[in-house]
Amino acid sequence: MKPVFEISGLTGGYGEVDILKGINLHVMPGEIVTIAGTNGAGKSTIIKASMGLLPRMHGSIVFNQKEIAKASVESRLEYGIGYVPQVANVFPSLTVHENLLVVQGVSQQKQRAAEMYALFPALTGHRNRKAGLLSGGERQQLAFARALMRKPNMMLLDEPTAALSPALVEEIFSYVARLPQAGAAVLMVEQRARQSLAISQRGYIIDQGSVAMQGEAAALLNDPKAADLFIGRH
Repeated sequence: MKPVFEISGLTGGYGEVDILKGINLHVMPGEIVTIAGTNGAGKSTIIKASMGLLPRMHGSIVFNQKEIAKASVESRLEYGIGYVPQVANVFPSLTVHENLLVVQGVSQQKQRAAEMYALFPALTGHRNRKAGLLSGGERQQLAFARALMRKPNMMLLDEPTAALSPALVEEIFSYVARLPQAGAAVLMVEQRARQSLAISQRGYIIDQGSVAMQGEAAALLNDPKAADLFIGRH
């Protein structure tokens, strides 16, 4: 079985200095893979580069056996990559239902929206509510639903539990864990590394723009070096 998503020799940044220094990673079909590491290590930069949002980048990005390193953001969406950024991931002035129907390139939009309500039942009662009035957890569910409208087979998540109360964190992780059931492998950046790795098959620990450690999620969770330097013991 070949990876659904693979990065090779990824370097780049926003100015003259490289933030990423030769990143290699891959995601197999149906996998959840966590990218963890200290603040400023380059974790979110990997996700932005994967979506074509990094202004200066070199290396290879292969999705479904297709080289996409030079493809536009719009093309990557059309190829089947879903993206949930950390901020500005819904339209706050539109209703929940309008947020779903405004996604372009979706055939049978109403039917697909109905499938999203089935997957995220908490949204059903808020169909006509402005997205800006939703709770943090509901807003994140809507962001997932929007990204899934196109039926992607790869989801890129940038800090999906950022700014959420502890009570909502487990709920969001439970939704992330179900994304492969919706047909999408997951590459996720998370500060809550222990909880993220607990629902992942594999993980990569990033330090100063490079892969410092990688392996099975369970092995990383039990590795003293990973715990002390990057993940934490709680």
